[in-house]
Amino acid sequence: MSDVTRILDRVQEGDPKAAEELLPLVYEELRKLAAAKMAHQAPGQTLQATALVHEAWLRLIGNDPVQWNNRGHFFSAAAEAMRRILIERARKKSACKHGGGLQRVNLDQVDIALDTDNDLLLLLNDALEEFRQRDPTAAELIKLRFFGGLPNHEAADLLGVSERTAKRSWAYARAWLYHRLQEKLPGG
Repeated sequence: MSDVTRILDRVQEGDPKAAEELLPLVYEELRKLAAAKMAHQAPGQTLQATALVHEAWLRLIGNDPVQWNNRGHFFSAAAEAMRRILIERARKKSACKHGGGLQRVNLDQVDIALDTDNDLLLLLNDALEEFRQRDPTAAELIKLRFFGGLPNHEAADLLGVSERTAKRSWAYARAWLYHRLQEKLPGG
């Protein structure tokens, strides 16, 4: 059992000191993950990794108390919070553009949502929601890897599946999403 899981258990038991211990432990993990991904981004990004982590953290510890079952559940919630922040940001920016200027992008070439065109990000989010109805576990894998920036082995561990299963699910989900995006993109 990881330190995070032990602290999450103590938080659920009502230990007030546990919440104070959780912040530095998970915040640092989230910050390092975001910083590593942002290191590969072009200069001049309007959303910095630290700001993304801060906003996600605020959503995770907001006014409504949330109970996390384990480390995987917590980091899944963190990835979901980051995904929602990026989608909201993309929607806000695209509202002025009215959907013009979309271009094709191969999912194999997309490292993280921060480096993706806002309109494409919105299309990807819609397709991911549709895919979730088809295969919830593979959709969660996409969320953890694409929006959470986790490598395959960590995402597999958090989902409780083998790395080989995660690799197959990743390939299947990417192919399905790529096909769906091709249908939605101009000229597709």
